[in-house]
Amino acid sequence: MFEKVPSGWQVVSVKDLIDTHFSGPSPTCEERNIQTESEWGVFKTTAVTWSGFNEFAHKTLPQSYWGQKHLEVKAGDVLVTKAGPRHRVGVVVHVPATQPRLIVSGKMIGLRLKAEYCESDVIAGLLSQAEPQKYLDDRSTGMAESQVNFTNTALLNTTLLLPPKEERALISEIGQQLEIQIRQTEAIVAKLQQVKQGLLRDLLTRGIDASGQLRPPYEQAPELYKESPLGEIPKEWDARTLQEISSTPICYGIVQVFGYVADGVPVLAIRDLLGDYSTNIHRTAHSIDAGYTRSRVKGGDVLISVKATIGRIGVVPNHFEGNISRDIAKIRPSAGVSSNFLCFLLRSPLGQKTLELSQVGTTRAELSIAPLKELFFPIPPLKEQERIDTVISSHEALIKENESNLTKLKQQKFGLMDDLLTGKVRVNKMTKQQLSS
Repeated sequence: MFEKVPSGWQVVSVKDLIDTHFSGPSPTCEERNIQTESEWGVFKTTAVTWSGFNEFAHKTLPQSYWGQKHLEVKAGDVLVTKAGPRHRVGVVVHVPATQPRLIVSGKMIGLRLKAEYCESDVIAGLLSQAEPQKYLDDRSTGMAESQVNFTNTALLNTTLLLPPKEERALISEIGQQLEIQIRQTEAIVAKLQQVKQGLLRDLLTRGIDASGQLRPPYEQAPELYKESPLGEIPKEWDARTLQEISSTPICYGIVQVFGYVADGVPVLAIRDLLGDYSTNIHRTAHSIDAGYTRSRVKGGDVLISVKATIGRIGVVPNHFEGNISRDIAKIRPSAGVSSNFLCFLLRSPLGQKTLELSQVGTTRAELSIAPLKELFFPIPPLKEQERIDTVISSHEALIKENESNLTKLKQQKFGLMDDLLTGKVRVNKMTKQQLSS
């Protein structure tokens, strides 16, 4: 199975590394986490992902299944999915920690390692390598790709390239150090996202005065506010409908785009709104576009998805000219409204909640254009919009910087751990510090 075995490594079977293996039941459960010290739960397969273990992806078992201690997952276990869609079968995680009274389901296998192979993160990493994954995939069977499985025996007979004890310990240390950096960066991103929500709430209800300061709230300075259809808003602001701040009638786009025409007119779909407007662009015939001059777009137009993924917001970049599909509504901001500000406003929790007021239908909901036009939003003077835009853009740039750092850390960990777990790069006490720095 392995073309080359690194010096000092050995080929072993999974069954050689474990004290025991276990699979549990898959009964009908309450779709909630356990809440008391007597309840027991069962892990969903979503607890086992390539991104790591999630102890909160579980549901509460019926009482008749409680107390099965031999199936209880513990720190140091390795979990492997064995049933489901093919791309979700053979997924491996190690369990760094977990709350008690949670068991494996029948769609996964728990592995409890022998004491001498206690580096569960390393063992899980070895099981994630290409050769073991191919071995399991070749032994996964089913009537359709959406539901395949492999047997416990197949997993136990899977062979791994096992580093010696000292090297496993060093690989584990390096992986844990990298994981700490990743978790710390994830926490920073989550905190920044949380701060952003509070910032948006304050900026879009209180704004920034001429001195560049956030206005005090209404409760502290009611004289700075006035009544409006939206409640109290700063005196300098207006409550205006979407149609009132659009220089052209709000409309949706081409009902039927038909086939792709290589030299045709670009047509934006919902999937393009969060992109760079240069990929996934459909093109329709000029004759079809000619019937939809009202929905042609240009740089600065604000777009709202009105079907399927409802409420997605985008701003058309200056370089783009074309049309939109039936699933998108176009707003062309009037001279006193900033496209970026309107985009922030509509994407905010306040904006999304307001957009819901124009939603119609239940099984196939959509935003209806007629009520959409009549929705009120708080609109500051243009100069204040620009000040708000600057603050939010600066904060979003900080989020993107940390998200970029997070991506780089994950890529670095993946590349380095792959080298270490395959023996391409060997590690000892002298090289560990260099590799983990």
